[in-house]
Amino acid sequence: MIGVFDSGFGGLTVHRALIEALPERDFVYLGDNRNAPYGARPPIDVLNLTCAALERLFAEGCTLAIVACNTASVVALRWIQQQWLPARRHDDGVARNAIGIVIPTIEAVTGIGWQEGGSAVQETKRSSTIAVFATRRTVQTGCYPIEIRKRRPDITVVQQACPELAGSIERGVPRREIRELVEQYVGELLNRIDTTPDSVILGCTHYPLVADLFAAALPRGVRIIHQPEATARALKLYLDRHPEYDAGNAGRRIFLSTGFSHEALPLIEKFWGDKLPFLDA
Repeated sequence: MIGVFDSGFGGLTVHRALIEALPERDFVYLGDNRNAPYGARPPIDVLNLTCAALERLFAEGCTLAIVACNTASVVALRWIQQQWLPARRHDDGVARNAIGIVIPTIEAVTGIGWQEGGSAVQETKRSSTIAVFATRRTVQTGCYPIEIRKRRPDITVVQQACPELAGSIERGVPRREIRELVEQYVGELLNRIDTTPDSVILGCTHYPLVADLFAAALPRGVRIIHQPEATARALKLYLDRHPEYDAGNAGRRIFLSTGFSHEALPLIEKFWGDKLPFLDA
């Protein structure tokens, strides 16, 4: 079984893309809605909450988990992969792994993938300006500019923190207020740069739920990088390389939540296209 974890509802954008790409696989989704959003939390809180969520997914029988939260991916994932997971394997002998969504997004925007072993696979090369909209914590880490620069130093990266957006989506505030926030953050970024960005990364999985509002606020022709689809492509390739992770083939679906605002359900179910049978985590 494959686990998918996010701080709240946003990870469902990734989860849906994964199911569409791998419909035969077994998936369990966990939203830590009670503690959402993570973007303003101290790093130690993000680390502890991410470890607790992964433990819950492992208890469901997952051997592979997707951290479908940008903040958790950039703040906690490297330590989890290098320190925490090896220690757990030493204790119980079970091979488990957690992978994130940032690197697949960077591969999509740069046109450069990375084979295991560190060699680059370049698909395209065109100098451009990339805008990143993300939570305050993700912006503070500088992960997107740093990782993009490693692959493509010719790309200019500009970032815009959107401190109120994920929480507003999670709480289900009226769409008019969401539109005003999106227009505010897009306007702030455009006022700080002297060019129009070629592409935009929505660096929080909540933001694709209102991607149409970003598209309306951005200048015509700006490309929005679809993080869920990039993650789905990366997962398919990863499973091909790592058949040792038992993903199951019964098409099972489980949805878990630590508790959420019911005001947000209409937006989520409209996006999903059906009712979501959440169980208490």
